[in-house]
Amino acid sequence: MSSGLIYAIGFLAQLLFSGRLFVQWFLSEKHKRIVTPTLFWKLSLIASFLLFVYGYLREDFAIMLGQSLTYFIYIRNLHFQGEWQKAPAALRYFLLAFPLLILIYGYNNGAYDLEILLHNTQIPQWLMILGIVGQLVFTLRFVYQWWYSEQKKESHLPKGFWRLSALGALLIMTYAIYRMDPVLMVGHGSGLIIYLRNLFIGKNEKVA
Repeated sequence: MSSGLIYAIGFLAQLLFSGRLFVQWFLSEKHKRIVTPTLFWKLSLIASFLLFVYGYLREDFAIMLGQSLTYFIYIRNLHFQGEWQKAPAALRYFLLAFPLLILIYGYNNGAYDLEILLHNTQIPQWLMILGIVGQLVFTLRFVYQWWYSEQKKESHLPKGFWRLSALGALLIMTYAIYRMDPVLMVGHGSGLIIYLRNLFIGKNEKVA
């Protein structure tokens, strides 16, 4: 596949990720509190699907790892909001199985193996570690959000989510600069502004 098409997939994913943040930001400014619209999770799931494909095509384990961990949390939040159950059963089964299917397909067709993903000669070991740490921090925000929402029995974006978002974005932007990955630079650069704004909006809320 041409590099232009691969980057197009990545930029489309980041556009959707940015779109979800702008929707959430707009509604939070309107209501003067942090809100969690259903559209946020729908766009998250579609974007995660595309970015997982992008990471696969780029043979970038850090990207694939981050998306595979958050992908199912997006589904869980849609379940909280009663939207997941409304989707056709065939679509739900496909989306649930997709990450595993693409990994099996790539492995069986010799597209990659775990050794290649973890020891990509184009990515120095220290940079791979930085990318993985950044993705793990970025992923932990959704693990925290998931735990918090499970406690409250509703989908919610607490202030801790935005703090982890800002830290993860800074780490991944550093990774992206060294990796010369415009998709990650644009996506996380624009997102950082919204993460900080949500922290400002939520600073007077009682929940954290």
